[in-house]
Amino acid sequence: MHPILIGLLAVTAIMSIVSFYLMYHDKECAKKGQWRVPEKTLFLTAALFGALGGTAGMLIFRHKTKHWYFALFFPLMLVIQVGIIIFAFNKLG
Repeated sequence: MHPILIGLLAVTAIMSIVSFYLMYHDKECAKKGQWRVPEKTLFLTAALFGALGGTAGMLIFRHKTKHWYFALFFPLMLVIQVGIIIFAFNKLG
């Protein structure tokens, strides 16, 4: 497997874990009335190849699902990122 593809998959795994954790953490803080993770941080981690974890966290923790911009853009970013990975895999194998 090509080193660039391995790096892309590693970044996706790491950022997805970070994004998933941030969704969990923000949900817990919301329940306790504590300091929240800024929405721009949630979007940034999802946009930087963490959309899988962000979308999973959104659905599993039922967090931010009523905000149309999360419900629309997280899955859309996920589709785009999967497309990029598939394209990279086909080109670099």
